[in-house]
Amino acid sequence: MKVFVTRDIPDVGINMLKKKGLHVNVWKEDIPITQEELIHTLKKYDALLCMSIDKIDRHFLNECKHLKIISQFSAGYNNIDVEAARDLGIPLGYAPGAMNNATADVAFMLMLAASRKMCFMHKTIIWDEWEYFTPKAHLGIELKSKTLGIFGLGKIGLEMASRCKGAYEMDIIYCNRTTNATAEKELHARKVAFDELLTNSDVISVHSVLSSETKGKFNAEAFAKMKKTALFINTSRGQLHNEKDLVEALKNNVIWGAGLDVANPEPMKPDNPLLYMENVAITPHIGSATIEARNQMSRLAALNIIEFAKGNEIPNRIVQ
Repeated sequence: MKVFVTRDIPDVGINMLKKKGLHVNVWKEDIPITQEELIHTLKKYDALLCMSIDKIDRHFLNECKHLKIISQFSAGYNNIDVEAARDLGIPLGYAPGAMNNATADVAFMLMLAASRKMCFMHKTIIWDEWEYFTPKAHLGIELKSKTLGIFGLGKIGLEMASRCKGAYEMDIIYCNRTTNATAEKELHARKVAFDELLTNSDVISVHSVLSSETKGKFNAEAFAKMKKTALFINTSRGQLHNEKDLVEALKNNVIWGAGLDVANPEPMKPDNPLLYMENVAITPHIGSATIEARNQMSRLAALNIIEFAKGNEIPNRIVQ
């Protein structure tokens, strides 16, 4: 089996594939491969190991219907037309769970950074504005015993909630399709409706999948229902929030601050007003950017292809 990998991923997964006798070719250019070029390249390959930035839509799948398996180097897969892959009989794999701790760490970090205006205050040093002690300037907020609202309490959301409970004794509420029994037992979390999450949370941390139901969920209407002292944290997908509405909510003091590891759209432009707001902390989608997480993502994505090639069930298969 010949496998094409669309980015230069950690060696652990590549070595696993090669050790099992699979022929592997990796796109090592800094600029991602275009869809047109990928379609042309894949004519000679049996399997694709792709990234969440690759557009695996119906057009792509129709052009590459010969592929025996597609495995994604990510826990999310909203870039893949799952229905089209099902119609064409192409099985899909992904890498769930690999980045739970890493992404929760970033959410926690952004909450802290936004609450104390860390990113902006760092810039004041660069701008040579660190001068005198001013008792009332650039004040942040404390998190002790506040209420954390989790939108999408899956494994990453649970890790974030555990950190907040342990570090700051925060009360946990969450909005989910289903009840999270583990969170309710271990963290005394309470399931609430979306409107109650908005009105009662001091911090809202978004960990939901992107779907037709969640796209643009956090818009002007939602921000207007939040506390004026609330923080909005998003480490999931940028499309879950309306960025123009978020800018306006922050400018007009509708909410207090925000911490973002994702943008809408991505990549964020350097003149985006969010980058210059005092009470906003932003990172460039680094949720999974640890050695441990990326190595595990590489292992899982490769393992899907290896087991398929052996005639076994795909260990981490996307339900189609």
